[in-house]
Amino acid sequence: MAGRLAGKVALVMGAGSSGPGWGNGKATAVLFAREGAKVVCADVNPEAAAETAGLITAEGGDAVAETCDVTQSAQIKTVVEVTLARWSRIDVLHNNVGIAKMGGPIELDEADWHRVMDVNLTSVFLACKHVLPVMLAQGKGAIVNVSSVAGFRYVGYPYSSYYASKGGLNQMTVGLALQYAAQGIRANAIMPGLMDTPLIRTQIAGQYTDVDAMIRARDALSPTGKMGDAWDIAHTALFLASDEAKYINGVCLPVDGGLHMKIG
Repeated sequence: MAGRLAGKVALVMGAGSSGPGWGNGKATAVLFAREGAKVVCADVNPEAAAETAGLITAEGGDAVAETCDVTQSAQIKTVVEVTLARWSRIDVLHNNVGIAKMGGPIELDEADWHRVMDVNLTSVFLACKHVLPVMLAQGKGAIVNVSSVAGFRYVGYPYSSYYASKGGLNQMTVGLALQYAAQGIRANAIMPGLMDTPLIRTQIAGQYTDVDAMIRARDALSPTGKMGDAWDIAHTALFLASDEAKYINGVCLPVDGGLHMKIG
């Protein structure tokens, strides 16, 4: 089914990996390109953005790397302008940026609460603010947000800001989907469960005695006996971004091996 995004332009926010290996955004950007999309690889880390864009161009795809702090409206506006100057349209907006800070209301600093909200939720608001006018003018577009099963389930970690931000992102996605459906724009969210990506080694590993113990514990919690990986998210994003999903709108889809159905 090659060419599922042929002729489309995709803006991937958070296209770089946070460490060696494949993060969700990096895998998604590369898969979008393999399926024919022209891809803007935006990331706060310029080297990570360039790495992803380089992988795409090395395979014969068309990509550009852009440095962007998604909490800054002006920087997002610039990326959108660069995209339009190069390719004149934006068909897919993929919001993949997210962080986690451990702590409930007592332990978590107020600054960390606001930081998580800005990165995980306000960033999507800002991206949509600048991309939606483009999609409305085109009469078509697909928004794919990366949320989490933590947006509607307690997953065992003490990070109240993460739960709140992802729950907000889920409902924001629903609101976008219904508000703009008649204008040809779809919005859906992917809710990853326990995933084996570079991010967990920097943001979750501290909850365990060592990284290997973390991997074993997370694998054991998955109904499948093993965590998912970045390509599971990438393939889901590809489907939701493609015209194959033209009548799928407002869905918050768990990609978690069934974790959200477990009692304990």
